[in-house]
Amino acid sequence: MKQYSPEHIRNVAVVGHGSAGKTTLVEAMLFTAHATTRMGKPEDGNTVSDYDQDEIKRRMSITAAVAPLEWRDTKINLIDTPGYSDFVGEVKAAIRVAESALIVADAASAVEVGTENGWRFACDASVARMIFVNRMSRENADFDRTVDGLRAAFGKSVVPVQFPIGKEKDFRGLVDLLHEEAHLYGDTQSGESQVVPIPDEVMDDCRKYRQMLVEAVAEQDEELMMKYLDDQDLSIEEMVPVLRRAVRAGELAPVFCGSSTQNRGIDLLMDQIVEMAPDASPWTKGEEHAAENGSALQSLIFKTIADPHVGQVSYFRVFRGAFNANSHVYNSVQEQGERIGQLFYVRGKEHISTDSVGTGDIGAVSKLAHSHTNDSLVADGLDIKLEQVEFPLPSYAAAVHPRSKSDLDKLGQALNRMVEEDPTLQLSRDAITGESILSGLGESHVQIALDRMSRRFGVNVDAGLPRVAYRETVSAKTNSEYKHKKQTGGAGQYGHVFLEIEPLPDQNFEFSERVVGGSVPRNFFPAVEKGVREALEAGPVAGYPVVNVKVTLYDGSYHDVDSNEMAFKIASKEAFKKGVLQAKPTLLEPMLTLKVTVPDQYTGDVMSDLNGKRAQVSGMNPDGDGKTTVEAIVPAAEVQRYATDLRSITQGRGMFTTEFSHYQPVPPMVAEQIKEASSREHEGAAA
Repeated sequence: MKQYSPEHIRNVAVVGHGSAGKTTLVEAMLFTAHATTRMGKPEDGNTVSDYDQDEIKRRMSITAAVAPLEWRDTKINLIDTPGYSDFVGEVKAAIRVAESALIVADAASAVEVGTENGWRFACDASVARMIFVNRMSRENADFDRTVDGLRAAFGKSVVPVQFPIGKEKDFRGLVDLLHEEAHLYGDTQSGESQVVPIPDEVMDDCRKYRQMLVEAVAEQDEELMMKYLDDQDLSIEEMVPVLRRAVRAGELAPVFCGSSTQNRGIDLLMDQIVEMAPDASPWTKGEEHAAENGSALQSLIFKTIADPHVGQVSYFRVFRGAFNANSHVYNSVQEQGERIGQLFYVRGKEHISTDSVGTGDIGAVSKLAHSHTNDSLVADGLDIKLEQVEFPLPSYAAAVHPRSKSDLDKLGQALNRMVEEDPTLQLSRDAITGESILSGLGESHVQIALDRMSRRFGVNVDAGLPRVAYRETVSAKTNSEYKHKKQTGGAGQYGHVFLEIEPLPDQNFEFSERVVGGSVPRNFFPAVEKGVREALEAGPVAGYPVVNVKVTLYDGSYHDVDSNEMAFKIASKEAFKKGVLQAKPTLLEPMLTLKVTVPDQYTGDVMSDLNGKRAQVSGMNPDGDGKTTVEAIVPAAEVQRYATDLRSITQGRGMFTTEFSHYQPVPPMVAEQIKEASSREHEGAAA
């Protein structure tokens, strides 16, 4: 593949809802541009961008895949992204390194959540937006309805520049408003069309959509607006430069249409990407440090994968300068030098060797020693950190349990490798339960990551919900006595303590003593405290740690020969266990501050669901943009699967965050269930 200047490069993130046909569209574009010799199908598992075993198995995109092609002396780097919300991190990474987003909408469906997410992410990143209404040959396809939905959702900046001729199985071509001509396609998948005059039967549609286009373009230019208000006709020659400028500035979003499975409209789509999409010239996305650093290398790693054949592969975008093979670069984030070996372009799983990746282009390199996703690779001597991908925070957590001793030995390293590859995964360890916790964007996200880990590293695990970090405490003051006396023929053991146990709301634990008369020698005080602290680790209610308690040693007795530290530790431990049972023990549960942002029409359903989760709603705040944020205090045990629940309630349109708030007593009925579950768990462990 030859080198292209940034003016002849288009980096395009292909985004949209799952099953809208993004991967098939990329297949059609590659085939039409002669980058491939046949069009693959996701259901056949032979597409360029869905090459991972998990993608083939599930017939869906899971990771972003780069697919470059050459069209009209221009290189178009397509980045095919997943459409399901568990994998939005891949979408954000793709948009970060692209100048434009091609939003794929299904002609037979309403505006779906993946379409909305793609639009929102593109707006947030200030990239140009273009829309392709796909699957025009599908049953129930309706271009007019889809455009109305798009304009209702995203505003009047959405403007058709094409419209179809025929619908559903009769879809046979389209009208190009910019060139005032029609294109008719044959029955083959060649993608070749015949240019003809606009048919009379679609002239009403032509007038309607041309009026829509004229109004949108006129609003972008004062001179054209004056002509429009004076009822003068606007020529195509006048409108196209203004339209192109507005699209590149993100002010207008042109709508194209076609059928990727039939390869109709794909050639015209690529023509318009070349004509309208922003090029990859340096600093078009607001990067800093431009002029003062000349042509020195500045690049960003936006994706990392573990390739079973070549090891770790790092995908990067060059924002300035050239990335050369067999060179040395500096990782300004890790503050480490990196030696670069062979470079290559990627097209799905295919690696195309190159000696250099120029400004604006996307390439890959393998086996970097210190670099990960979001690191900046720059020329030696530069201390520049490029803007990083803002990955979403995890919303679902799973406890990972190895199935065997050999799996345990390999688990830590394998999990760390998965987290390095996917920044939307987070790994932690619960200090109380000892569980390894893998967190991600959803249940399927975590499960797919574990399946991949099993296949790549041979580590087999079981995943389940993490144990909730319950605590136990006391709600009354009491005194407790215990005498530990043991005689075994030689030196015996003797320890005798009186403990006062009382609630301590503001601290986890406090130990004090007020022994008088030397009934317990001072040198045994540390042993008494140690025994109590050991008893704190597992309370008598359900085996959870005891908190918010004050223990005072106030009396006891000792033996000159048989008393020792071990005896007093045992005595204090047993005295504490006995005393807690007398002091009205209470089970505490962690409470979270939950903030849920949903479209207004789902607010009632969300409130109803929260009421069923024992939530205490503290506020509802409309944002004036059709969304409401509900704030509530909710038990952690009730929202372990909330990512899945909220997705179901809001069709994926809701977002939420949680933050630890405090502990509070568990209701008696729930406490009994927790005790029973803990008892069964301990019985199973003993067996």
